[in-house]
Amino acid sequence: MRKETQCNVGARTVIAAVDDMIFAAKIKETAKALGMVISFPRTLEKLLSLAADKLPDLILVDLHNARLNPIALATHLKANEILKAVPLMGFFSHVNVDLQRQAVQAGYDEVLPRSVFTRDLPDILAGKF
Repeated sequence: MRKETQCNVGARTVIAAVDDMIFAAKIKETAKALGMVISFPRTLEKLLSLAADKLPDLILVDLHNARLNPIALATHLKANEILKAVPLMGFFSHVNVDLQRQAVQAGYDEVLPRSVFTRDLPDILAGKF
């Protein structure tokens, strides 16, 4: 699987910390249809490095991502003077409201149930959220 898909020069740039192949495929296809640049870093360190190098328009995080700690990610991003301005959106299984609460407390700008995230994905990627 390619880690970055570039569709248009000057397009919105999104970093997606998504380990679930189904959600990654949905995000990748929607981004491609919108002509966006999307990256899928696999570690916290890679995500932070990528965000610092290519200031993204949005960072998407599957709050159930087993490869990195989504709460620690928010803490790192919001502690950085430059990266704290980047919108940070997490999505979660609607039954795990405790995870939603933790994400909001950690600094996520938006936290959506997976069903809402999937339904609104084109608008989210286009910056209309």
